[in-house]
Amino acid sequence: MKSEEELWSLLREAYHMPYGGAQIALVEQVMQHADAGGHDELRLASRLFATTAYVHGGEPAKSFVTFSWCRAEYDAHPERFDREDEHTLLWHFKYMVNGLLKFPAVPLARTYDVLDDMERRFRAGGHSLHAVYAYRYLVAAHLGDPAAEDWYAKWNAAPRDHNSDCAGCDPGEKVEHLVGLGRDEEAVEMARPVLAGRLTCIEQPQSILTSLMVPYVRTGRLSEAADAHRQAYRRMRGNLADMQSISEHIGFCARTGNETRGLELVQRHLPWLERSPSPQAEMWFSASAALLLGRLDPGLPLGDTTAGELGARLAARARDWAAKFDERNGTSSISGRIEATIGAPPLVEHLPLSAVARRRAETGVEVGAALAAPAERELPTDPAALLDRAWQLYEEHRMDAAAAAFERFDELLPEPPPELAVRRLDGRARLIAIRDDGGPAAEALFLEVAAAHRALGEELKGLAAQSRAVLCRQADEAMLADLVALIERIVAHEGADADVRAEARLRAESALLRLERVEEALAAVDAAIAEGPERPSLRAELGARRARGLLVFGRYDEALASADESLEQYTALGTPPPAGIPSLIRAHALGNLERFDEAVTSFDAALALAADRSLRLSALVGRARARLAADRPADAIDDLVEAVADHVAQGEDLPAALLRYDLATAYNHAGQPLDAAEAAESALDVLDRAGAQEQADQTRYVLSRIYRELGETDLALGLLEALATNLDGYDNLPARGRMLQEAAQLLYEADRDAQAAERFAAAAEAFRAAGVVQAEMYARRMRALALGRRHGRLARRARGGRRPVALALRHRRRRRTVAGLAAGDARLRRGPGLHRRRPARRRRPPLRGRGGGAALDRLARRRPRRRLPARRVPHAPGRPGRRGAQAALGAGRGAAGLADRAEFGMDAGGVAGGPGPLRRGRTHPRRVSEPVAGHAPARRGVRARGGWVRD
Repeated sequence: MKSEEELWSLLREAYHMPYGGAQIALVEQVMQHADAGGHDELRLASRLFATTAYVHGGEPAKSFVTFSWCRAEYDAHPERFDREDEHTLLWHFKYMVNGLLKFPAVPLARTYDVLDDMERRFRAGGHSLHAVYAYRYLVAAHLGDPAAEDWYAKWNAAPRDHNSDCAGCDPGEKVEHLVGLGRDEEAVEMARPVLAGRLTCIEQPQSILTSLMVPYVRTGRLSEAADAHRQAYRRMRGNLADMQSISEHIGFCARTGNETRGLELVQRHLPWLERSPSPQAEMWFSASAALLLGRLDPGLPLGDTTAGELGARLAARARDWAAKFDERNGTSSISGRIEATIGAPPLVEHLPLSAVARRRAETGVEVGAALAAPAERELPTDPAALLDRAWQLYEEHRMDAAAAAFERFDELLPEPPPELAVRRLDGRARLIAIRDDGGPAAEALFLEVAAAHRALGEELKGLAAQSRAVLCRQADEAMLADLVALIERIVAHEGADADVRAEARLRAESALLRLERVEEALAAVDAAIAEGPERPSLRAELGARRARGLLVFGRYDEALASADESLEQYTALGTPPPAGIPSLIRAHALGNLERFDEAVTSFDAALALAADRSLRLSALVGRARARLAADRPADAIDDLVEAVADHVAQGEDLPAALLRYDLATAYNHAGQPLDAAEAAESALDVLDRAGAQEQADQTRYVLSRIYRELGETDLALGLLEALATNLDGYDNLPARGRMLQEAAQLLYEADRDAQAAERFAAAAEAFRAAGVVQAEMYARRMRALALGRRHGRLARRARGGRRPVALALRHRRRRRTVAGLAAGDARLRRGPGLHRRRPARRRRPPLRGRGGGAALDRLARRRPRRRLPARRVPHAPGRPGRRGAQAALGAGRGAAGLADRAEFGMDAGGVAGGPGPLRRGRTHPRRVSEPVAGHAPARRGVRARGGWVRD
C-alpha cells in the first residue's frame, strides 16, 4: 500500500504526463490506492483529474463514472469543494453533454437531464448561460433540429463569463455552424482573429484550421487550404481523442485529388478503429475512409484485402452506426450526413499539399519525363537506318528513346531479314535486362540471340550473347565460374580483336561487383584496359569504370584523376551523353575530398549530360547533398523535392522515403522545422511499413531533434523511448544509453524529476554494460540531482499545510489565452494528447489550489532551471568519432544499407550502432555507389551502358 504522500506525488507526475494510456493508468492507480486508504481529498482530486484524462486520452466513456462520482460527492459534501473545485465540476458538465451524444446506447433523455442540471446549477450560481446555450445548440445541431438556429442566436446574445469556451475556441465552434450553412466568407472572417495570433489556446489553431479547410477551397484560397491541412493534421495526428477530426482531413484529401496522401492517413490510423474513443468517432472515420477508398482502383491491394473490399466494409460500418444514432435520436439526420460524406463530390481536381506535390503538379504526374533528355529528333524512315539510330540511342544511355526507336522499327518492318532481326532481338534483350535487372526473361532472350548469331555463322557474337545470358542469372559462384569460362573462350577466339576482348573482361567486372568483390572487379577493369582497345568510346568508358572502382575503394584522388582522363577522351568525341558518367564520378570524388563547390559544378555538368533517369537522379541528389555539406541547405531543397517527386510518381515509396530524410535535414537546417517535421514523419511511416528498422530508427532520432526545436517535448520523448527500446542489442548499448540520457535531460528540463531520475538510471545501466564509464558517472550524477530536486519539492509541499484537493486540468475547452502568439509559432510545444501549447522555456501555469490553494501554488513554483552542460556521450570503443561531415542517417552496419557510411564514404560520427549527432552544416552527399538515389543497390557502381549487359 502506497502512502498518501507517495500518491500525491504520483498524481503530480500524472499531471505532467501527456494525455493517453500511460497517464490514465497512473491516475487509475492513484484512485484505487486512495479508495483503499480512505484518503477523501485524494479520492476527489484524482477523480476530478481522471475525468479530464479520460476525455483527452481517448477513453471518454470512463469519464461518465468519475463525473457522476464527483457530482454526487459535491451534493453530499459541498464543504469539500472550494471555488476552483466547483468551477472544475461545472466545466465538466460540458464534457458530459458532448460525450453522451457520441454513444448511441446512451438515451437522449440522459443528455437532456445533464443539460437541465447544468442550467440549474449555472442559474443557482449566478453564472451566465452562454455555455448552456452553446451546448443546447450542440445537441440540437446533432439532432438536425431546426431549433438549433434559435439556440445559436441565444448563444451569440448571451454574455461570456469564465465558464465559456475561450475567445479562441468559441469562434471556432461558430465557424463550424457557418460552414455547415455554406456561409464560407463569414466563417473565414470570424476565424481571422484566432489565426492572426491575437487569441490562441491549447486546442487552437488546429481545431479551427480543420473547420476552415473546405471553405478555404470553396472561396479560392487554395494555398491557405493546403497550409491549414498540413498544420492542423500534424498537431493532432498522434492523439486518439482527435480521431473524428482526423476523419475530416481524410475527407479533405479525397475531395482535393490527394488520394495518395489520404490513403497514407487511412493506413496510419486504421488500427485506431479497434480502440476508437467513441462510436461517433468510429462512424465518421469509417465514412471518410470509405469516401477516400472509393476514389481508388477497387483492385488496389491493401494488405490482405483490396481498396474496394475495405471501402465497402467501412461504408457498411459507418451506415450501421448512423442507423443506431438515428434510432436513438428519432431523426434521420445522422444517416443523411453519412451518406453525404461517403458520396461527397470533389472540390477541385487537384490541390498540391506540399512542395513535392507542387513539383509533381508543375511537371505532370510522370515526373520522370521532366528528367528525360531533350526531345528526340525525327527518326529515319529506312528500317536499317532506324535500327542504327536505335542502337546509337542505346549507346548514349537514352533508353526510353531507344525503346521508342526499336518499336518504330517493328512497325515499319514486322518481319525483318535475319541480319536485322538478330540486332532487333539483341536490343530487346538488353532493354529488358536493364528494366528487370536481369532475370529469366532477359536470359531467355539472350539465349535466343546467341542461337540466331550461330545460325548466321557468327560464333563469336553467339558467345558474347551467351555470356550476357549468364549475367542475367542470380549472382553466385556458379554463375561467376560459367561466365569466366565463356570469357576465356571469347578471349581465346581467333576472331576476337582487342575491343572484343576488353568488352568481354568488363562483363567479369559486372559479375564481381554483384558479388561485392570490389577489388577483383577493379582488377578486371585493369585487365580490360591492358587489352589495349582501339575504339575511343570504349577507352573512355574503361576510364570511367576504373574511376568508379577507385571511388568505391576510397581512393578519391586517383578516382578524380581517372575520371578527368575519361572526360578528356569523351570531350575529344564531342562530349556525348555517356560523358555524364565520369562527370558524376568526378563530382562524388570531389565531395569526398570536401571540395564541395567544385563538386556542385561537376554535378551540374553531369545533369546537363546524363539522359538516363537513374544517372540524373543520382546527380540531382548528389548536388543536393553537396550543397548541404557546404552549409547551403536552402539551395539543396529544390533538388531533393524534385527527386522525391520523381520517385513518388514512379510508385517507388521506399527510395522516396529515404530521400525525405535528407529533405527533412535540409528543411531543418534552412530554418523550416515544420516542413522538416512533415518530411521526416512521411519518411518514418513508409520505413516502418517496409520493415526498414535501422533507417526508421535513424529517422526517429532526427525527428526527435526537430520536435525539440519545435518545442514539442512529449513527441520527442516518445521517439527517444522508442529508440531506446529498439536499440536493445549488446552492440547498441552505448546508443541505447544515449537515447535514454537525452530523454532524461528533456524530462529534467521540464521539471518532471521522478521520470527523469528513472531514465538517468536506465541510461547509467546501459553505459555500465557497455563499459563507457564517463557517461555512466554523468548519468548517475544527473539522477542524483533529479532526485534531490524532487525530494526538495516534496519537503516544501509538506510544510505548506493542507494538501490540494484537485489537480485536474480544465477540459480542453478551458483555454489558456495567450496573447501575441502567432498560429503555428515554432516556439509552441504540445503533448501528444491535449496539445498543451505554450511558449517554449516558460513555466507551466501554477496548479490551482483546492482547499489550500496557496500551498499548491507554492509547490508549483520552480527553482531557476539548471542548464545542463552541453556534452556528448563518449563514443564506443573502436568507433571513434570523426571530425567533419556526419552521416546523413547516422552510423549503421549493413554493407549495402543506406546508413552504413557517411555521405561521401566517411564513417559516421556518433555512438556506434546508433544515430550520430545531427549537426548543422556538413551532411555529405551519398557516395556514387548508389546510382539511384535512396536505393541500396545489389551491385555497386554507376551503371554504364546498361551496366553488366554492356559489351
